[in-house]
Amino acid sequence: MIPVPGFEKRRVAVFGLGKSGLATVRALEAGGAEVLAWDDSEAKREEAREAGVQLSDCDSWDWKSIASFVLAPGVPFTHPEPHRTVKAAQAAGVEVIGDVELFQRALTASDTGAKFVAITGTNGKSTTTALIGHMVRRCGSIVQVGGNIGRPVLDLDPPKTGMVYVIEVSSYQIDLAPGIAPDIAILLNITPDHIDRHGTVENYAAVKARLFARQKEGDTAIVGVDDGYSSDIGTKIGAWRVATLVPVSVGKALGRGVYVIDGVLYEATGQQTVNVGSLKPMRTLPGAHNWQNAAAAFAAGRALGYLREKILSAFESFPGLAHRMEIVAERDGVRYVNDSKATNADAASKALASYDNIYWIAGGRAKEGGIASLADFFPRIRKAYLIGEAADDFAAMLDGTVAHEVCGTLDRAVQDATRDARADDADLKVVLLSPACASFDQFANFEIRGDRFRADVQAVLENAGGVA
Repeated sequence: MIPVPGFEKRRVAVFGLGKSGLATVRALEAGGAEVLAWDDSEAKREEAREAGVQLSDCDSWDWKSIASFVLAPGVPFTHPEPHRTVKAAQAAGVEVIGDVELFQRALTASDTGAKFVAITGTNGKSTTTALIGHMVRRCGSIVQVGGNIGRPVLDLDPPKTGMVYVIEVSSYQIDLAPGIAPDIAILLNITPDHIDRHGTVENYAAVKARLFARQKEGDTAIVGVDDGYSSDIGTKIGAWRVATLVPVSVGKALGRGVYVIDGVLYEATGQQTVNVGSLKPMRTLPGAHNWQNAAAAFAAGRALGYLREKILSAFESFPGLAHRMEIVAERDGVRYVNDSKATNADAASKALASYDNIYWIAGGRAKEGGIASLADFFPRIRKAYLIGEAADDFAAMLDGTVAHEVCGTLDRAVQDATRDARADDADLKVVLLSPACASFDQFANFEIRGDRFRADVQAVLENAGGVA
């Protein structure tokens, strides 16, 4: 836990008592603050009580006595309209911030020189965060990984000399962190998302750009330049001439920056371009989207002072992220890939683009548009195995283009896909769970769905004699 300084014997209000909210309460109290805590959910309030949190109904708060208001990132801040507590705080002139802002203040106050690497983007930020954390550890530094992935940021270990914090930050968290100033800030990409929270995609992009606004000379800004919104932000950063700008691209050679062409990673300094090595042999980083993640992570490693060879070696040992194109087993030329996190067609497209000879398990509770947008990937699919509520609709979409069967349940799909993949004489066959659907018809969340896939795969392999 990171005790939050600056609020000793002062009153701070916290609304939203999920994991990050509870960590915020503990961190504020450890720093000497008096905390008023509340959540509109009775279930969350009960969890907080069980954790020893003293509750105070937010509708009875005396805002004139409150020094700061900490809002959980999932609570509406601006759109569709501010939560009632936000309106009350703003009316009283009380700052509205989030846990990442408190983290930044604690880090600055520590005067330890600990580094802060912040990663954001519409897609790929969790994988990139995990990859950078793994790289930092393998390159010999002390690392703490958290934020929007894994542990809440204030639940991490306190800063000390030589430590590197690798923090995933969402647009929601950036919106509530006006003082955020990472030593290394990474923007991977921007595609339209979270419009319900930010109002327009332009507002969403503007929030992402704030990650770089308070960087200083000597800091590094790493920006993916393959989409228009991110490229525009990179242009603005270059005009500011404060932080060192490192553009990142997949498919486009750069005069300065880090880029990937046909799976080969290059570093361009302006004076020379170095062929760092191929990413293709790295099983846990397949596909162009993962090449972008690796390029950004490489740029971060170089900004931290690591040698190219050590960074590439760390990439080779990266185990991957659970439920995101996670290789759970491989036997007799059949690879089993858990991409349960792919809850819509766009997410599933990344996995489908990464392999051939695919035995595709898809279905669940369908999103708008279903799988129609995936038609370009259908030639890669040997056969589809359809589950959940969407099975019949997906079967109709695939009829005449992709061989398929309606399996209904995940265990049946794994069994049938294994049977057919084993009969295929290709060198590598891939049984891929990339559902392109929400999980809620059969599973409480995508994690449970992915865990079930992993268990079903192990059961099939054990029945065949031995586990991969």
